[in-house]
Amino acid sequence: MSGTSIHSCLYRAQVMHHRLSPKRHQFNYQVFMFYIDLDEVDYLSRHLRFMSRNRFNLFNFRDKDHLQITDSQNTREQILAYLQQQGITTPIGRVMLLTNLCTLGYQFNPVSFYYCYNMQGHPVCSVVEVCNTFGELKPYLLNDTTRNQKGFRLYTGKYFYVSPFSDMDTQFDFDLSIPGARLDIRIDDCHKSGERFLISTLKGERKPLTDGMLLYYFLSFPLITFKVIWMIHWQALRLWLKKLPFHAKAANKHLQRDLYRPYKS
Repeated sequence: MSGTSIHSCLYRAQVMHHRLSPKRHQFNYQVFMFYIDLDEVDYLSRHLRFMSRNRFNLFNFRDKDHLQITDSQNTREQILAYLQQQGITTPIGRVMLLTNLCTLGYQFNPVSFYYCYNMQGHPVCSVVEVCNTFGELKPYLLNDTTRNQKGFRLYTGKYFYVSPFSDMDTQFDFDLSIPGARLDIRIDDCHKSGERFLISTLKGERKPLTDGMLLYYFLSFPLITFKVIWMIHWQALRLWLKKLPFHAKAANKHLQRDLYRPYKS
């Protein structure tokens, strides 16, 4: 793709989780993520040997892995329909998606981030797409009322079963910078009193999206989506061994609200 200007790129990043209570528990690991202009997915699929759209490859952008609220199979159309439902009337230009791609046929995305810009290229809103290991998905909208100088900030009720070691009756504190040369995202889990009990950060630096870089990261982080799901279960085992309170998914169903792809037990 030499000589072609594209917005899409990669980020090499470090994930950090620090649980403060009821017992301290901290870990971090290296990952890489795609930052994709949704208007460029088909172009990238045609011009990159190791990335496809809805077709098996080392890396596969699958529209079905993201928000599905209409009959369209196009992720951009889905997110625009969601924004319309949420009362966003500003015409949207570029939509960027920070996410993992399906790797050798396997996909798990604990969280993805949409950054939506107006026709002049100014950020309008962001949508945080959170998924759990049951395959459920819940979007959180950060709109113009949550804008600050560096990006978006939102303090909101969670109402989603993310971890068996966290109550659902707590608050998410999203602090998202607009991705540039650096990536800087923070999501904290807080009690209703405002006391933080879990701090999560995602920090990284921008890398070009090329076949060479894709192959390099595939070899450096083999089966990255398998690694993510394995790390989730490994850390859950460590928390269980520390005897943290366990919350079954079947409990407090009234606190699980506005889900997409609800799990049917």
